[in-house]
Amino acid sequence: MIELAADFDFDTWGVPSRTFLIIYLVATVVVVVGVLIFRRRTLTGRSAPPADQLGPQQVAYLTGGEDRAVWSSVSSLRSQGVLGVGPGGELTADGPLPTGATPLDQAVHYAASQRCSARQLRRTEWVTRALDQLRDGLSRHDLLVTPERRAALRLGTLLLAVMVALGVARIVAGIANDRPVWYLVFIVGALAVLTMVLFVRVPRRTRAADAALLNLRHRNRHLAPGSNPAYAVYGAAGTAMAVALYGTASLWALDPAFAQQADIQRETVTGGAGTVTGDGGTTAGAGGCGSSGGDSGGGGGCGGGGCGG
Repeated sequence: MIELAADFDFDTWGVPSRTFLIIYLVATVVVVVGVLIFRRRTLTGRSAPPADQLGPQQVAYLTGGEDRAVWSSVSSLRSQGVLGVGPGGELTADGPLPTGATPLDQAVHYAASQRCSARQLRRTEWVTRALDQLRDGLSRHDLLVTPERRAALRLGTLLLAVMVALGVARIVAGIANDRPVWYLVFIVGALAVLTMVLFVRVPRRTRAADAALLNLRHRNRHLAPGSNPAYAVYGAAGTAMAVALYGTASLWALDPAFAQQADIQRETVTGGAGTVTGDGGTTAGAGGCGSSGGDSGGGGGCGGGGCGG
């Protein structure tokens, strides 16, 4: 009995190294598979509409966020002769809203009537409300991952973190007990790397949105600035889609004088999509901007047409 007790005490935590390694490996596989299945289900976007039902502003929000959506609206209104720019760089409303204007178009047009600069647009209360509607519509249609879902995905990785902590504790105890731990070190190290990657890399778009954007870029390669497209031929919708997919480089190609006078930051195009290079500009005076004029351009829906409009 004394010898059995001695043998039992010699095993770390009373569990032989081989037995613990097998149990730990099986438990790790089960937890990892469960977390990956949950992640896949959360990011699939099963109810997302097809690519051809997405409007330019929705595409812009998915590719470049709020700034890109605003520039897509600006390019559409500018191509229809609705927006201009004053001598001080402030936007001007040079005509009535066109038929079929989205809530974001209405907000941008009203902000222009208030003599807001292009860099102030995103910070105005009218445009902010329209962008919130646009974002909410994309989230409802499984194109954007909501903050709640992102938090749930990160919470799931805590299960992996618990397994890492257990493995580290066993390694420390095993070393103190002069037991072999190299296999366990390898497993825990790999699990720790996976945990960090899954915790940090939480996409803002669903896989359905990624697939839709890939489809749209393929179908609209002719709109890329490098292809020297004749934007006038494609109309306001084509111009807005070009900016949505390739950023303000398309707006500069369409109307460089307007883009320069309005102080719209140019985005570089790399890998088929625009790369955001700025922070959206100043926020000073964004609430009311310059002089008043025009009616408020509110509106319901998620904006941008298609799935949320």
